[in-house]
Amino acid sequence: MDLSYNAEELAFQAKVRTFMKEKLPTNLSEKVRLGGELTKHDIEQWHGILNDNGWLAQNWPKEFGGAEWDAVQRHIYEEEAALANAPRIVPFGLAMLAPVLQKFGSKEQCDHWLPRILDGSDWWCQGYSEPGAGSDLASLKTRAVRDGDHYVVNGQKTWTTLGQHADMIFCLVRTDTEVKQQEGISFLLIDMKTPGIEVRPIILLDGTAEVNEVWFTDVKVPVENLVGEENKGWTYAKYLLTHERTNIAGVGSSNAGLEAVKRMAKAEMSGGKPLIENPHFAARIAQVEIDLMAMSLSNLRIVSQAAKGGAPGLEASMLKVKGTIIRQEINDLARRAAGMYALPFASEAVEGTNEHPIGPEHAGPVAAQYFNNRKLSIFGGSNEVQRQIIAKTTLGAMR
Repeated sequence: MDLSYNAEELAFQAKVRTFMKEKLPTNLSEKVRLGGELTKHDIEQWHGILNDNGWLAQNWPKEFGGAEWDAVQRHIYEEEAALANAPRIVPFGLAMLAPVLQKFGSKEQCDHWLPRILDGSDWWCQGYSEPGAGSDLASLKTRAVRDGDHYVVNGQKTWTTLGQHADMIFCLVRTDTEVKQQEGISFLLIDMKTPGIEVRPIILLDGTAEVNEVWFTDVKVPVENLVGEENKGWTYAKYLLTHERTNIAGVGSSNAGLEAVKRMAKAEMSGGKPLIENPHFAARIAQVEIDLMAMSLSNLRIVSQAAKGGAPGLEASMLKVKGTIIRQEINDLARRAAGMYALPFASEAVEGTNEHPIGPEHAGPVAAQYFNNRKLSIFGGSNEVQRQIIAKTTLGAMR
């Protein structure tokens, strides 16, 4: 299999690079480069730019207003966007809910919700995890009881990323308690402004409130907001999680992160040699670079198959596990390369040393990124669970 880009793909890569140079606002790229916290306005600004150029809904069919890029084109975009320090595309509506609606939703649901995702009328969040149902998602307890033309929802969701900004939430809820756990789950679309919904922020180690608890108390949801069939939500959830796990691999982000580590490690330290000359540190960089190259080739192989109509299955779990390990290793190397500048409160700890080649303006966010990305091995299906899936599937196939 030829894993190098063909002429058409190279031309597309050049097109993306030009787009980033011409369309990406400098203030946004600089904020991303320095690890600043993006506001809702920042994210919506970038989404609007992409949508105006037809580049927002990259994996959507053209009939729904999408770019209909194949898997290789999306891979190229992710790599170039990360290297250009572009804000990431928030995936909940665009890359998670939309594919589910397009495959399992009604025409009326697609006609109503998809345009609103594109033009930014609705900001979506994901209601999957619960305090007792994270990796074991099938044990979720949030109930939805049919009452005439509505469902009445009671329960709690947690780790709801950017839920404080959301207008809508897509939720897994239990609609039947008398059957096997996976067979009693439904997929609901819920307006966050509905009476009975409360959003409570969860303060993280870096001091931000990126995630939230969402409480539902007698929340009335119209029956027409049920996606697909009642009690078939587990099927839709697995379909969605396949997309999420592939995205979590983060090849583009890892490439950009590794380049940043190398820049820091090559800088001359006060009274000493560049860290890159330390054999132990250089060996760690070499190892993660080898791992990243191997994963990139695997990712290219998988997206190449997907571009020809294949669907990632077990491979999504493999990419998720390896991708998160690599990203966390890069975060650790960045923290070590930044030294004292990676302290959580670097601006106070190193006052007066801005002239240093690895100053707080470059290393300030390193600790926050290190702490924040510990979550990567948990969400989207923990790495332990993914390893069990891989082992069960591959060993079962060998019998």
